[in-house]
Amino acid sequence: MAVPRANLAGVLQKTALLSGLSPTELQLLAARTVRKLFSSGELLFSEGEPCSGLHIIASGRVRIFKTSMSGREQVLAINGPGESVAELPVFDGGPYPASALAVEDAEIAFISRHDFNSFCLDHPEVALKVLSVVGARLRQLVNIIEELSFTTVRQRLIAVLVKLAQTQGRKTARGTEFLLPGTHQELANQLGTVRELISRNLMRLQAEGLIEVEARQIVARDMKGLSDLLDAEL
Repeated sequence: MAVPRANLAGVLQKTALLSGLSPTELQLLAARTVRKLFSSGELLFSEGEPCSGLHIIASGRVRIFKTSMSGREQVLAINGPGESVAELPVFDGGPYPASALAVEDAEIAFISRHDFNSFCLDHPEVALKVLSVVGARLRQLVNIIEELSFTTVRQRLIAVLVKLAQTQGRKTARGTEFLLPGTHQELANQLGTVRELISRNLMRLQAEGLIEVEARQIVARDMKGLSDLLDAEL
């Protein structure tokens, strides 16, 4: 369903890839852009499908993931408003290298592969920005590989808990309280493991007096001890 150009131009302007374009250029690209709406849990596309075009998140969040032959999921990224999805296959003509799923109701600005490639031929600076984004994605994937290869599930879990406590925690009389961003299964998918190991390690940290666990609610009772443990184990 088409969206008024002014709305789409505003979405495109907030995207890193297109932030340097003039208002006229944004309007021209907006004329080639359509809006797609996805419900929470709905796939934008699946790994291996032919790439149809570039997806830019206007609202909501999208999970990028790969699935093994056994059905195990590895989360590569969770992207939000202003971020683009699947830039590389738009250029190389290959299939989508991973799947994308809306983790909440999402609005997507979609530009077909043909239209985006044509636009980049007229605006080479956009293609250079795409290279920059793809390079950042590559670094992120290298970091994921390093973490999965050289750290334990316990180390990766502690790192996530410390980061959440520092960025989202609320200090209370009990300690630093925060919510896990998803279920134990979703956290396991992000850390490259299984739900049972996440639950087991959370219970172990609780038994050590470092945290309290109430479903997704976590209380870091000893932030220094948790941070020291992370430093000691890395």
